Amino acid sequence: MNNWADKNLTTLQAIIIGLLFFMPPLIRAQTSGLSQEATISVVTIGPGSELADRFGHSAFRVNDPQQEIDWAYNYGTYDFNTPHFYLKFVQGQLLYSLSVNYFEAFLNHYKQQNRSVNEQVLALTNTQKNELFAYLQWNAQPANKAYRYDFFFDNCATRIRDVLVHQLGEELVYVEDYVVAPKTFRMLIQEQVPYNTWGSLGMDVAIGAVVDRPASAWDHQFLPKYVLAANSIAQRKDSSGLKPLTAPTKVVFAARAEDQVPFSWYSPMVILSLLSSIMLWMTYRDWRANCRTPWIDAVIFGATGSIGVLLLLLWFATDHSATKMNYNILWAMPLSLFFIRAIGAQRPQPWVGRYVLFLILMLALMLIHQFSGVQSFAPTLWVLWLGLTTRLLYVYRVLK
Repeated sequence: MNNWADKNLTTLQAIIIGLLFFMPPLIRAQTSGLSQEATISVVTIGPGSELADRFGHSAFRVNDPQQEIDWAYNYGTYDFNTPHFYLKFVQGQLLYSLSVNYFEAFLNHYKQQNRSVNEQVLALTNTQKNELFAYLQWNAQPANKAYRYDFFFDNCATRIRDVLVHQLGEELVYVEDYVVAPKTFRMLIQEQVPYNTWGSLGMDVAIGAVVDRPASAWDHQFLPKYVLAANSIAQRKDSSGLKPLTAPTKVVFAARAEDQVPFSWYSPMVILSLLSSIMLWMTYRDWRANCRTPWIDAVIFGATGSIGVLLLLLWFATDHSATKMNYNILWAMPLSLFFIRAIGAQRPQPWVGRYVLFLILMLALMLIHQFSGVQSFAPTLWVLWLGLTTRLLYVYRVLK
């Protein structure tokens, strides 16, 4: 009996020790304030190999060895257990939150992913450090930690900038020299994602003309690398004048060079070239035989129409700001779904030819949007449009 009790007591002690060790830092926090030796840093994580990681990451680090504090404050956290998680994600209604983790675990996570880690220690007074620490502690409370994520205007990087502005106010002076040449939001995205990838193509098709406007220096900071660049030349105003906001950037972990991504037969350029070639070959064959193959036109209407419906849903049925005003529907026309049966007939009604002419005019309007700067379309789509335009011109010639 005593052995049983001793064994269970030992197990209970192990559980309690384990809970204390892994307990979130916020719960164990001493709120008496930071010591004079404490530092608060902005930590910038480099891009990773996965699409979601291509844009980098930002966080705060609070380090106070005297109080055994070394925590990462991370605004890029979301909960997979959220009810209707995937639906809310697609609709742009998923809440992100501020989490607090031990910095060593935070750092090791990104080391394992071979992602660079840079640290900028903020040159703050002790009062400013304590006020910033108190704000982060308050912001991490369950009632305050959640926020509505927006890819361009409210994310893990912009939150770092906004917290600094909130805490330092007019004492914080940003210099815009970190932006060398004007760029649109789409161009900034394309900097991070290789163009001949399905991720790049998907994003280019899904986001609309709203991202083709020039991004200001302030707007650039939706990307963590520009938060790092802005902080490196920002200044803090005090009674003695202007001083650098941060100490020189420290490389905490340098990512190892990785091999170039090899050529893939499954890349968008290869697959879309194949689809375009099929349309061109079918059109040439029909022209030689002086006929029309209805099923290929029905497939084209079904595929482009389905894509168009998805784009309309992203435009009107979600809260994503970046998917509005998407003129990809000029080539992916949702109305085509209603004409699948009509175009698939061996001898369509005369009005079907007029609808095909309408589609050709929409493709011409798309070109006007491209060259006038209204919206920039994915480079890999041009090869597909070659086959699509050729097919529609031939079908109109046959049906008119």
